[in-house]
Amino acid sequence: VQLVESGGGLVQPGGSLRLSCAASGFIFSAYVMKWYRQGPGKERELVASITSNGRSTDYTHSVKGRFTISRDNAKNTTYLQMNSLKPEDTAVYYCYAILEGWKGRGSWGQGTQVTVSS
Repeated sequence: VQLVESGGGLVQPGGSLRLSCAASGFIFSAYVMKWYRQGPGKERELVASITSNGRSTDYTHSVKGRFTISRDNAKNTTYLQMNSLKPEDTAVYYCYAILEGWKGRGSWGQGTQVTVSS
């Protein structure tokens, strides 16, 4: 299993970024995909998730209405569109894959840094 995130960077408050997570080495369409983040001095938290078929999504309260998770099973890629970014969104963002219905451990990407600052 390999997950490679991209799209992070420095953005001003109110700006937008789109993160991508390219997956390989497994049957992407059978996996739930999630985005986590870990800010400075904070614990890692779940930001958003999407079911294997893309029909259902879920978000942590602080990003609802600003972030959108999506996936393209033909391209083995999941995305996180982040709008109206705030300084408190500054974190390393990680992609996570887990087989739908599996209660064990999943797989992590290496992370991509997002910094929101003026």
